[in-house]
Amino acid sequence: MKEFQEASGDSPSTNFDVIIVGAGISGINTAYYLETQSRGTSYVILEGRSRIGGTWDLFRYPGIRSDSDMDTFGFSWNPWTREERLGSGDQILAYMQKSAGLYGIDKKIQYNRKVVTADWSTASKCWNLTVTNSQGETQVYHAKFCVLGTGYYDYEHPLETTIPGLSSFSGPVIQPQFWPEHLDYSGKDVVVIGSGATAITLVPAMAEKAKRVTMLQRSPTWIISAPRVQRETSLFVKLINRILPSRGAKWFKRFRSIFWGSVFYNYCMIFPDKIRRLLQEATIKQLPANISWNPHFNPRYGVWKQRLCLSPGGDFYAALRSGKADVITDTIENVTSTEIQLASGKTIQPDIVVAATGLKLQFAGGIKLSIDNCEIDVAQKFTWKGAMIQDVPNLMFVVGYVNASWTLGAEVTGQLLVRLLSLLKRRGAQVAVPRLDNPGTMRRGDVFNLSSTYVQTANSIFPQAGSGTWNHKRNYLFDILNAQFGSVSKGLRIE
Repeated sequence: MKEFQEASGDSPSTNFDVIIVGAGISGINTAYYLETQSRGTSYVILEGRSRIGGTWDLFRYPGIRSDSDMDTFGFSWNPWTREERLGSGDQILAYMQKSAGLYGIDKKIQYNRKVVTADWSTASKCWNLTVTNSQGETQVYHAKFCVLGTGYYDYEHPLETTIPGLSSFSGPVIQPQFWPEHLDYSGKDVVVIGSGATAITLVPAMAEKAKRVTMLQRSPTWIISAPRVQRETSLFVKLINRILPSRGAKWFKRFRSIFWGSVFYNYCMIFPDKIRRLLQEATIKQLPANISWNPHFNPRYGVWKQRLCLSPGGDFYAALRSGKADVITDTIENVTSTEIQLASGKTIQPDIVVAATGLKLQFAGGIKLSIDNCEIDVAQKFTWKGAMIQDVPNLMFVVGYVNASWTLGAEVTGQLLVRLLSLLKRRGAQVAVPRLDNPGTMRRGDVFNLSSTYVQTANSIFPQAGSGTWNHKRNYLFDILNAQFGSVSKGLRIE
């Protein structure tokens, strides 16, 4: 009973070796590494919401699902066992709850604890976190080390969209991030503005009940149909499953997904024209006769220059073929109370408008970071191995990959964390701070190697990408080996 009270926040203890901020994929995975590879380390997870899950608790829009295969999006230490290749929001949330329960991680979560500020005290060599609860009460937590598992976008504010006249529309204007629980779109004409993963998910899901769903895009994206379920037909894979024990077979399955995902990405980078032709042919085969590939599915950018959109079982194309969904490629001139006026002269008269135009990026969940009460401008600092910040002691942040599952990046960071904590313990040290001797000479690169407009803003929000040790994570297979066997002291000052 005492353990339950401590997990619920009833215990007065606010002093820990490690504080993890966020009980999503990143936070749960970090806790696993502490539980299993850093035994004796006291930690707590502070979660601003009332439930576990992060993104998967926040997003409730129709059809919400992963946009990465679950073999790699699932945890390596608790493999995904369902047959669905792309898990639904409810399935992923249940999976996360079960995973947290396996190692008692769920008992280390304190809910409704929003971290507002985090200040490093040089004198006491610890982080002091100002935390508010749901009643607005404030408490200060203390930790030797802090891990930010806060994701990469603003949970409380959507990306502001500049659509002329949108505020004058008389019908509902919906932000997918804050989907109304009781929105009835049955028999309605719906316009989904956008062409990213959210729009590609919403269109087929809403088409099941709506009268008609129109995806209105300024420019198209690459959409790839993926099998809805995972069926092992290869004789070699069947043999592996029979020979290896269950744990080994699951490891092989996950490694295979990681390997072929890396091969596909690099093929796209090396042979952009070939992959464009292949995807063009595959797309044309799935389109109805009345919808052309050009301009609606002919992106201006190369494959993987922006994140690919996956369509489970080709449901997006099936919705188009059913006649209950269509796509318009045009620019919005103005929105009136009843219609959307396009640059081409066409008009659309929707009952509901969904603005699926992207997410507002945010670092550290909006937490104000400081050292001895001097605020840190993280965008002026370089990152150390995509996990720490130049000149900032004892703090890690979790960011995933743009060309692979988020979880893979979380596992690299978790491995780095436990190895660094072990190094500090062996040396009898208390502080690890990334130090760069000549930051002015360091080559600067993009935080995320994508050309999406909203992603490009990351360069002014996240720690900068340099080269070598001072770069963000780019390749999982290289990064995880480096995290497991490479130096965890290079570029750090250990005190």
